Amino acid sequence: METLIINLIAGAVGGNGAAMLLKRFDLGVIGNSIAGIVGGGLGGQILSMVGGGGLDGIIGQVLGGGVGGGVLLAVVGMIKSAMAK
Repeated sequence: METLIINLIAGAVGGNGAAMLLKRFDLGVIGNSIAGIVGGGLGGQILSMVGGGGLDGIIGQVLGGGVGGGVLLAVVGMIKSAMAK
């Protein structure tokens, strides 16, 4: 259970961090957090299923969740930008 919580929190941080770096994909604080949470949960689960690439423990969970959150935010931001055209 704590693994999932770490992934979700890291995903929210990753989503908001990605939005700060990629301004055009910014969905607002709530949108960034929601996309990050979903991406963090998915990214963390995928990373744990494939073995984590040698990253064990909390560091692997934080990296998996943060990267997953940032990636999903970028994907959602690209879709939003494409639909606005």
